[in-house]
Order: sequence, then C-alpha cells, then structure tokens
Amino acid sequence: MSDLFSALKEKVSSKQVKIVFPEGLDERIIAAAARLADEKVLTPILIGNVEEIEEKAKSLKASLNGMEIYDPKAYEHMEELVASFVERRKGKATEEDARKILLDENYFGTMLVHTNKADGLVSGAAHSTADTVRPALQIIKTKAGVKKTSGVFIMVRGDEKYVFADCAINISPDSQDLAEIALESAATAKMFNIDPRVAMLSFSTKGSAKSPETEKVSEAVKIAQQLNPELVLDGEFQFDAAFVPSVAEKKAPNSPLKGDANVFVFPSLEAGNIGYKIAQRLGNFEAVGPILQGLNRPVNDLSRGCNEEDVYKLSLITAAQALEQ
Repeated sequence: MSDLFSALKEKVSSKQVKIVFPEGLDERIIAAAARLADEKVLTPILIGNVEEIEEKAKSLKASLNGMEIYDPKAYEHMEELVASFVERRKGKATEEDARKILLDENYFGTMLVHTNKADGLVSGAAHSTADTVRPALQIIKTKAGVKKTSGVFIMVRGDEKYVFADCAINISPDSQDLAEIALESAATAKMFNIDPRVAMLSFSTKGSAKSPETEKVSEAVKIAQQLNPELVLDGEFQFDAAFVPSVAEKKAPNSPLKGDANVFVFPSLEAGNIGYKIAQRLGNFEAVGPILQGLNRPVNDLSRGCNEEDVYKLSLITAAQALEQ
C-alpha cells in the first residue's frame, strides 16, 4: 500500500468511523468490508437481506464480525427515517412516498448518514453515478456557500501527488462554479497533506488568447481570490505554464505560481476527464477517485469496474473526509 493510504489508514483507525455500503451483496464490497473490519480501521454497515449477505459471505469465506447489517424491509427505526426524509424533502414527498423510496438501498443508506447513524457512504459498484449522487444531493445537500458538488482525482506516482478537478460531475461549469471547485479542491488537497497551489487551466496563459472560454476562467480566478485571499491560486494558465518552472518564468513571471502548481482546475468536464486519463494511461499515475466534494457529509462513488482494493481505498478516503468534517 502506498504511503498515501498508509497515512489515511493510520489517521482513521480506532476513530470509530462508520461507513455504509448500500451494495451489501456485492462480492467486492463484502471482501473489502471484511478487511476493514478485521483490521479495525472502521465499522462497515452493509445494506441488504441479512440471510443473503451471510450466505454470500460464507461462500467467500469472509467474516462479518465487526460489521452492522441492515435490511430496509425489516429496519426497526424505519418510521424515524420516513419522518426525517419527509421533513428534509420539504413537501416533495409524502410519508407513503418516503416508505417506497427508502426501500431503495442508496436512499436508505444516505438517510443513515443524514441521521448520524453512519458517517459516510460508498456506493457505485453496481449502480450508476446518478444513482449514488442523486440521493446525496436531495438529502445531504451541498455545504453553505457551495452550489454544486464536484469530483476530483488524486493523481499519485511515487512521491508525487496532484489534485485534478472537476473530472466527474459538472459538464460545463461557469465562473462561480469553477471558483467553488478550486476552493473545495484546495481543502481536499490538505486532507492528503498537499499544501495547495492552485492553477486554473485553459488554452491561454494570462490573456495570450481571448475568448468567452478563457474569460470564464480568468473571472473564476478573481472570484476565488476574493473568497479566499490567503490561498495560492492563479490563472488562467496553459498546463505547461502551471507545471514547468522554465515555461512559467517566460509566460507568467509575476505569478505566485512558479511552475509549481499541484492542484489543477480544468475548465470543463471533457478537459478534466481527458486530462486525468492521459496522466493515468501515459504517465502511469494512479488515479484515486472520483472523490466527491462540496457535500455536507461524505458520499463517494465507485466505478462499476472497481475491484476490492478500490473499495478499500475509497472507504479510507471517505472515513478521512468524515473526520475532517
């Protein structure tokens, strides 16, 4: 395990963090949860039919010791969740609606987080991103001052660590969105012991090209600097001007960034998604994420192609986010 995850494991162990896994019958989830419980890193909460989960665990030779298992169809505190859900939805759901909706494992798991019965949620091994994120946006909602959640990747290669955002959620963020993403990404960087130096990326460096796309980024820089004047942040930058000191010296000699940025905010989802995959596939970086940020409580989304190790690592991240909040 890399130093990054060893540090996270040490950080969250014995802190009694509870993470809910709505996909309690998935073999990858059971295997990772068994490992987390056995190592006493956190307490997994599996959602699903208890007998079916026990049978699946037995076939995998995985112990369920140290876990909690809840079946939405037989949950003794369901009426409490129903009442809390109706209140949270503010007239958008009746009690009858709530009882049906909360049979869905993602909604049920999200309500456990909302009602403080769990500290965070990890899903997506068998569900789409929308299935994971929608309940979070409806129930947990974004933090004060943040309009939208966003998704970042921590790019790791040896001792190198960088934050790439937004690579998962917002297709065409405006200037305000980009500023919020920058500030949230800086906070995420600190969680991974990265002292944030934020570059707002474009195809232009400091006005070398003019277009609505470049002006959107330069306006985002102004907004972010007003919101957090202490943060080292600048743009708009081409990637080389943000990352290569010799290029930065020529293109942006007066910038506080000297080619030493470590948090990169892309101007659109297509740029961010392409960028992180190029770094992953051509640069041999490990792409950790997507890590969802901007929510009141941590909810994270697995890839449906994930393996047990991916579940284990994202659970550590989710637990660390819970401790930060």
